[in-house]
Amino acid sequence: MEGNLVRIEGLYKDYDGHGVLDGVSFTLDAGHVVGLLGPNGCGKTTLIKIMTGLIHDYSGSVLIGGQAPGEYTKGIVAYLPEKTYLHDWMRTTDALDYFADFYPDFDKAKALDMVHHFDLPEKQKIKTMSKGMQEKLQLLLVMCRNARLYLLDEPLGGVDPAARSVILDVILSNYSPDSTILLSTHLINDMERILDHVLFLGNGKILVNNNAEQLRQKSGKSIEETFKEVFGYAW
Repeated sequence: MEGNLVRIEGLYKDYDGHGVLDGVSFTLDAGHVVGLLGPNGCGKTTLIKIMTGLIHDYSGSVLIGGQAPGEYTKGIVAYLPEKTYLHDWMRTTDALDYFADFYPDFDKAKALDMVHHFDLPEKQKIKTMSKGMQEKLQLLLVMCRNARLYLLDEPLGGVDPAARSVILDVILSNYSPDSTILLSTHLINDMERILDHVLFLGNGKILVNNNAEQLRQKSGKSIEETFKEVFGYAW
């Protein structure tokens, strides 16, 4: 596919007159892991929901694969929301069957391998799982779709630090170089090693849009240290 995988221009969104996104513009090409970073309430989740097609009342242009969010883009975008979305009654095997029925691009065999890799019990009900187990299951379901764009909203918030590195390696090894991952996270220190591009979102605008390594070289600091400087006002 020619051109940018994602092209957003002049995106505005407000809630009851309170501006959340104020002229946001950026492009993303295929083959990148991009960190969407910003303080709480800065509009990261709103931006992701607009890109998935869950929010429609905005102004500006949003194109995914050359088309506005809709039926086509839902087929090439895999979305992991911040909150649990699977039914309590489901077991691990039910969740895999559900995704296999719903998404033609879902690789059930790979998902089952990842269930074993993460040591998740196949027959345990989701309601009895820990938050970390639920997040692992939801993440592997999303990453086992053969999508073009993966939108991950706080994917590792409930996972213990010891498991994060392993899970990040699994993320990196299970997406195609023709695809891009955009992930929103507060765990910058944990995530930094997998990011090759960063977007800092604050006060409704993109404040930093840069290659991660170039940003580190230019500032002489880690992404987390630069983040704290840019968003010092938020604390």
